[in-house]
Amino acid sequence: MKTICIQNGHVIDPANGLDQLLNIHIENGKIASVDPENSKSADITIDASGLLVCPGLIDIHSHHFYGTEHNHYLSNGFYAVPPDGFTFRSGVTTVLDPGGAGWKNLHIFKKNVINQSKTRVLALVNIVGEGMRGNPWEQDVTDMDPALASRAAEENSDCVVGFKVAHFLAEDWIAVDRVVEAGKLSNLPVMIDFGGDDSHPPLSIEKLFMEKLRPGDIYTHVYTDLKRRDPIIDPITKKLKPFLHEARKKGIIFDVGHGGASFAYSQALPAMEEGFYPDTISTDLHVDSMNAAMKDQLNVMSKFLAMKMSLYDVIKASTSDAAKAIGRNQLGSLSVGTEADVAILNAREGTFGFFDTLGVRMNGNVKLECEATIRAGEIVYDLNGISLK
Repeated sequence: MKTICIQNGHVIDPANGLDQLLNIHIENGKIASVDPENSKSADITIDASGLLVCPGLIDIHSHHFYGTEHNHYLSNGFYAVPPDGFTFRSGVTTVLDPGGAGWKNLHIFKKNVINQSKTRVLALVNIVGEGMRGNPWEQDVTDMDPALASRAAEENSDCVVGFKVAHFLAEDWIAVDRVVEAGKLSNLPVMIDFGGDDSHPPLSIEKLFMEKLRPGDIYTHVYTDLKRRDPIIDPITKKLKPFLHEARKKGIIFDVGHGGASFAYSQALPAMEEGFYPDTISTDLHVDSMNAAMKDQLNVMSKFLAMKMSLYDVIKASTSDAAKAIGRNQLGSLSVGTEADVAILNAREGTFGFFDTLGVRMNGNVKLECEATIRAGEIVYDLNGISLK
């Protein structure tokens, strides 16, 4: 394996508190050194002058259980996407598929996608055995088996980091209760995609956070503005509901999960004005969202820069904090000895438009673009040939 030296880049590595010009040397697929001085020769030298260098990005909500089965939605169906085609070009080296596979078909996902991808693909086990197949399957409470979900997680602990429930429409807590039970059985976090249909008032997120979820559990689609979900912004006062701060103190993790319908400035802007920033930035990547307002991880990160979240914090929410949220603390850093996952980014300046899932547009003056991606010490994407002599 070739040695690589990345010279003169602005390194942002929140896990190690780095935010300065440094040189990174990679040997045998691992980070060998991160130093102000560069005294080592390498097979490949990349001049990163004027560029950002950070750990490979981690997208904790990205749908990759793709397949060719009809009526299977995001569970071996047509709406999920192959990882390697949509990760490296955005600086992403690790993805978490959030419940596309259930305890019945996790083995198919592992065989056909996880084991075939250069991208590091992790998974949440859906409490529904059929996975995220769509309706009516995701409404079948008889298919929500905590014990079988827990067993699937424990038998596949190399790639499973928790559990997921999504798209449950009934005015009932049974789906949440069963996924939390699975989490307790395996001592793993759960991710909640909380909803309902438009025929009744949505279930209370205050009850969800303060009575149902545990510290370390993840609430995704935090900035959604849909009738079927209880919003974080009070519709009357237009202020953040006070219990959100208490939920964060409790240890609930708040994830973006942008998606095709789950990110609105009407929620994000007032929340961020009160200091309620996301813990993790993720895409909810699938065929529909990538061709609409979401696009990719870097576009979502750029939106948060436009909303005045600092560059350091945006990268932190996409690297080290994302790693902690999924219990993979060894990821999301440039620590010496760790696997060399690196993103080299260009922060382009200009006037750029960013719109939400409700069609509201705002301008920003910085747009992140991936120049090159290194996965396990291998250059897997190079936009402009900066790794070539």
